[in-house]
Amino acid sequence: MEYFELVETEKEKDKVIYSVTEISNKIKSMLEYLYPQVWVRGEISGFKIYASGHAYFTIKDENSCLQAVIFSGQRAALGIDIDEISDGIKAVIGGRLSAYGVRGCYQIIVSSFKEDDGLGERAKMLEKLKARLLAEGLFDPSHKKPLPEFVKKIGIVTSKDGAVLHDILKVLASAHDNSSVLIYPVRVQGEFAPKEIAEAIEYLNANHADIDVLLVGRGGGSFEDLMAFNSEIVARAIFKSKICIISCTGHQTDHTIADDAADLSEPTPSAAAACAISKKNQLINRLLKAENELIKCVQSIYDRSEEHFERLKNSRALTRPHLIYADKIEYIAQLQKQLGRSMDNILHFKKSRLAHLSDSLNLVSPLSVLKRGYAIVMDEKENVIINAKQVNAQEDIKIKMHDATIAARVKEIEK
Repeated sequence: MEYFELVETEKEKDKVIYSVTEISNKIKSMLEYLYPQVWVRGEISGFKIYASGHAYFTIKDENSCLQAVIFSGQRAALGIDIDEISDGIKAVIGGRLSAYGVRGCYQIIVSSFKEDDGLGERAKMLEKLKARLLAEGLFDPSHKKPLPEFVKKIGIVTSKDGAVLHDILKVLASAHDNSSVLIYPVRVQGEFAPKEIAEAIEYLNANHADIDVLLVGRGGGSFEDLMAFNSEIVARAIFKSKICIISCTGHQTDHTIADDAADLSEPTPSAAAACAISKKNQLINRLLKAENELIKCVQSIYDRSEEHFERLKNSRALTRPHLIYADKIEYIAQLQKQLGRSMDNILHFKKSRLAHLSDSLNLVSPLSVLKRGYAIVMDEKENVIINAKQVNAQEDIKIKMHDATIAARVKEIEK
């Protein structure tokens, strides 16, 4: 076994200075030499199996805790299914002590695992509390308050020092949410945490009724770390709250009585923050969509109106109004020409028709006969004499020729 000690002297050159790795290696060597095989009894907490197949957890009693690891290659030799190991059970584990220099901690590398007496006392008490609160109706869905449609004010009950508050505010900021936020800092683990959390919920209900939704939670942790949110006082304060409460305690694998009593529960604080403003965001998104549709409609109407205006602006009526009456004058002139041609055609036709009728009339006209040497004999009253019986001797008669009328007297009638 290698021993070492740090000796301080007055002279810098006499100091023995080690690197962090050297110190870690020496501690590792000492632990593995002194404790090659140990047996430890305690309660399992924070048990988790990683993708590598290794399982990490803490074994503890009332005053202390010890980190432990089950490497994937050792699982088969344990004789139990580690998937059935859960927080809260008591066990006796065997293995060797070692140090993990990367984290600067010591741990037991488990080679043997045996359940001691089933559920630990606190786990049993927790199950009894759950059953009693369930029977009283604290988890009944009929008592759950709905998330408000439009969240204007958000209350937060959590530790002011943890990452939870930062995560919640980051989500609200990234969503550009304009809700006001009221933070009530409390301890989220330890002896005084349950009372502080319950008092915070009661105070906010009594003095800040304008809060629309209340986020109550903490980051993930071990079975003991979450005990404040498994307490009866917190469960009853949540149940009595008139403000809608979203419980958010840790990671997806963590579940507490507070989650069962709350109106809503989310696996992480970030998810709770997103949930708190989800309905408002949905409403805002619908309004934004409607606004975009309205803008598109107005833009479409504007574009069509602008195109119509451009057509009107560039129309002949506005750019060359004189062409309107010029075209009409030209049209009237064309009509006049057409009317003149029509009148000429009509007159020509009528003249031709008249000439034809005149020629036809002349063919049967007595004047034409007279021109051929014939004459018309009439009495003094210009009645045509067509036979000798109509006239007597010594009567005056008229003889109509083509170019003159001759007055005569009948001397004699020869039959």
